[in-house]
Amino acid sequence: MAQTTTVPIGELDARFSDPAAIALPWTDVLEVFEASEIFWLSTVRRDGRPHVTPLPAVWFEGALHFCTGPEEQKAKNLQANDHVVLTTGTSTFKAGLDVVVEGRAGRVTDEPLLQCLAAMWQAKLDWPFEAADGGFRERSSEVAGADFEARGVAHVFAVAPTKVLAFGKGDPFSQTRFRF
Repeated sequence: MAQTTTVPIGELDARFSDPAAIALPWTDVLEVFEASEIFWLSTVRRDGRPHVTPLPAVWFEGALHFCTGPEEQKAKNLQANDHVVLTTGTSTFKAGLDVVVEGRAGRVTDEPLLQCLAAMWQAKLDWPFEAADGGFRERSSEVAGADFEARGVAHVFAVAPTKVLAFGKGDPFSQTRFRF
């Protein structure tokens, strides 16, 4: 899967921005990725209906990474259609930055990358994963719950953005588009 290595340049969309607004820098988007613990993943079911669910994600080497059990609805959806949207931001109207990431979700099975991502989940979310069998396995029953022993391996996915929209809220309101 191709990952973003260059810094994208933002283009202000004046149609949806205050006249005083300027295009936001990519560093503002990266700050939101680093600070956000929850993202909303949008996938499409086989019958065309949308499916949206909250989940944690981490930004690493030009892609957002998330995980899911292979029997969960989002994993089933990705088998048929790998196009996704991930969103994060704030629930306020007049302050903050909301970010929408469009791309394709590709499975991550590389053991060294999985080990690195597991360490990131631990550092950011205190969620103890280990790389195992081409995915993540929880190391602790405290997070996994009572059925810890029955838990299998979660699949890990990377989404390298094809387009990112950043919505600045407040004074001034803005919409910045980043293309990859």
